[in-house]
Amino acid sequence: MNTMKTTRRRFIRTTATGILVANGPTMRTGFAAELANHGAWLHRRNLRQVQAGVLDVGYFDLGRENDPAVILLHGFPYAVDSYAKVAPDLARRGCRVIVPYLRGHGSTRFLASNTPRSGQQGAIGTDLLALMDSLNLRRAVWAGYDWGGRAACVAAALWPERCEGLVSVNSYLIQDIASAGRPVAPSVEAGIWYQHYFLTERGRLGLESNRREIARTIWTRNSPHWSFDDATLDRHVAAFDNPDYVEVVIHSYRHRLGAADGHPAYREVEGRLSALPAIQVPTITLDGSADGVVPANDGQASAAKFSGPRMHRIIEGAGHNLPEEAPDAFADAAWELSQAAHE
Repeated sequence: MNTMKTTRRRFIRTTATGILVANGPTMRTGFAAELANHGAWLHRRNLRQVQAGVLDVGYFDLGRENDPAVILLHGFPYAVDSYAKVAPDLARRGCRVIVPYLRGHGSTRFLASNTPRSGQQGAIGTDLLALMDSLNLRRAVWAGYDWGGRAACVAAALWPERCEGLVSVNSYLIQDIASAGRPVAPSVEAGIWYQHYFLTERGRLGLESNRREIARTIWTRNSPHWSFDDATLDRHVAAFDNPDYVEVVIHSYRHRLGAADGHPAYREVEGRLSALPAIQVPTITLDGSADGVVPANDGQASAAKFSGPRMHRIIEGAGHNLPEEAPDAFADAAWELSQAAHE
């Protein structure tokens, strides 16, 4: 309890400091003008590639190399564009911000043609650690939602020594695959219609043919108050034009629902995850009050899964794509954790 109170006070202090630092010239030379337009960092000329584990990962890198690192992880069916405002905001405050495309998205590719196109939770969690190793990052704040939040939760639970702090939308996201056959409330089942659809061959063919409209349909349900336009949708959907997109997505949902086996490379990791390990690192969990997938709650149901300091916040009006819908709240959470780790 005393540790929690101390950390809470630290978060409050660092929030105030963040307001003061936000206007400072913290970027690498040449980035200031680009970041004045929040989406400029997404230009292809800023895209980098690095070999990490089984992948050649496409990623964006903002801020100064020696600044405290924050890794921002996107979900499905979304892309790095979810962080078009969050990433430059954090770079302006004094963070090095890394925004990778997850496997099956954007310019991220598998290095070998015979590597299984796995989308299971153990794979995306392992990818995060491999990326950090390739970038020579010892520790970082990890922040994500949906698939990205799950990757961060997996890595934080299994390799806490590499994580300075965790921002997770919808709290504890490690999947209880052994209980995947247990039904949930019909209102929730209706919101995850696509997961059941992807269990079928018809669903696989549908995703192959209708990536854009499936994304639009999911977004509309996920975020009822988010008035996205076609240009925004198109920017995200461009990342789905990846040769492994369909196979990775289909395996992800079939594995989580117990309809597909995991791949041998992740057997040990999945075995550890099956125990649903607690997350020890300082954590801020966020719920959008208008999330059409996971209803907002007070965080108590998942409290036992966070054995370290944890604060839970409900963000009014935000839906499932919280960093794009409420970028200030998301950036503030990542900044607080980064400041607390380096004060």
